Amino acid sequence: MDRLKPRDMSRPSTEQLINLGQLMPLPAPYDKPGMEPELKPAKDSWRETYCTSLDGIIGNDRLKRPRSKAEEEEFIKNFLNGLDKLFSRETNGGFLTPFSLAFEYCASCGVCSDSCHIFKASGEKEVYRPLFRSDTLRKLYYSYKRRGNLLARFTGGNMDINVEAIMRLGELAYRCNLCRRCAQSCPLGLDNSVIAREIRALFSMEMGMAPSMLHERGTVLQLSTGSSTGMNKDAFLDNIEFIEEDIYERLGKKYKFPIDKKGADILLIHNAGEFLSWPDNPTAFAILFAEEGLDWTMSSELAGYDGVNYGIWYDDVQGEKIALAQRRAARELGVRRIVIGECGHAHRAAVVTSDRLAVGADNIPRESSFPILRDIVRGGRIRFDPLRNNFPVTLHDPCNIVRSMGVVMPQRQVLRELCPQFREMTPHGVENYCCGGGGGFAVMRSMNFPDWEMKVAVRMKFKQVLEAFQDTIEDPTMPKYICAPCSNCKGAFRDMLNYYQATARYNVRYGGIAELMVNAMTMFDQPYFEWLPG
Repeated sequence: MDRLKPRDMSRPSTEQLINLGQLMPLPAPYDKPGMEPELKPAKDSWRETYCTSLDGIIGNDRLKRPRSKAEEEEFIKNFLNGLDKLFSRETNGGFLTPFSLAFEYCASCGVCSDSCHIFKASGEKEVYRPLFRSDTLRKLYYSYKRRGNLLARFTGGNMDINVEAIMRLGELAYRCNLCRRCAQSCPLGLDNSVIAREIRALFSMEMGMAPSMLHERGTVLQLSTGSSTGMNKDAFLDNIEFIEEDIYERLGKKYKFPIDKKGADILLIHNAGEFLSWPDNPTAFAILFAEEGLDWTMSSELAGYDGVNYGIWYDDVQGEKIALAQRRAARELGVRRIVIGECGHAHRAAVVTSDRLAVGADNIPRESSFPILRDIVRGGRIRFDPLRNNFPVTLHDPCNIVRSMGVVMPQRQVLRELCPQFREMTPHGVENYCCGGGGGFAVMRSMNFPDWEMKVAVRMKFKQVLEAFQDTIEDPTMPKYICAPCSNCKGAFRDMLNYYQATARYNVRYGGIAELMVNAMTMFDQPYFEWLPG
């Protein structure tokens, strides 16, 4: 087949544009046959309802085929109405400038392709080029606005605007983690990921089609219960009480989480998933903040204890609702600043993106916890013994912390002081690759999408992990620790290590920075990590 072009997106639904064979090879010991599961094909029953004609994968489970001619016409009409709104200051004021720059001024140099982990991991499948998605939107837009115009001949406005092209584009918007590595490498400073994000917003806000795990089981749940996990206020308080008892049993010292303390310096917000899946992380923060003597609190109010905001990935209205709820919780407590725990998603949502959605009286100062953790290590109030962390440690850089916020050095300074066998991934810092779970992927569980995530989206990151531990990877007696200071990234690593059986086979583990700090504290007799010998 000739190289695919954006106008091929208009082909009939019977033609699947690509098949996911010959993926990027993995390094040893995963360079041998049988070391990874096979990709599951789409079921025939799925093809009748969903869009599998892009790559055989279903990411957006609410993007369903029209069932009649009238529904087809309505589907196309809504999409074109959404296109108009993308380019309107009145309806897209928060994102119009970066979107318009990326849309209008791309030089089509292709540098972003080599920066995209999904394109590289797929074996360089054409549809996964960042430019392919952007060019498809351009051609659809110019075909809509300039069909029959002489200018259309030179701007690509000769593409069929049909249901298949629109559905494939809707799926393709969920083959991008929105990691912004393409923006990091663009010689013009343009951001192709913002185009993917705006396509998602169009499908959600104009067509009512956003993945259920992001919308119903994410945003809607968070606004109704207080947490994207469904953990309401009473369950949150019960969970905190259980954690406090667990700390005493494990470490022999009582620590309290100061809940709803008025006038504190810091309101600490975690990803709610930490309390259920990785409670050792908020526990470590409570220990460190208490021993350092910081004046801090946590909120038990709606959205006040959950830094998640899935709305920023797909829907401006939903993102604004959650951003305002989080800020109101801080204002009602009268805190001086909001500090974000180890969650890259929360960093970007609360500190960067929400400034495009929510301003005014609720615009309370927000900052990363990493400089505070670094200052705790260097402050001298708590004594640390680095030899307690004397095992190989590497650092994953969450995209939303290093690229979106520029917080690169504090986390490294902690690891260099407390982890004798710390080694960097290649590349690292702002050039590091996404974990593959960003942009909502870590919680999207429709049909065969999780399989694609593990085979393609996380593949480059798994390659980096294997390369970082090459000297010890095949020694199962040696624990190897991926420091992943982000809840969504932890979810991706949890699934990755299970999928490739890397923990069972090679003792590869993962966790945050705060846990490493507590593990190195000399005041405790037992290791904080339960997988370390006492």
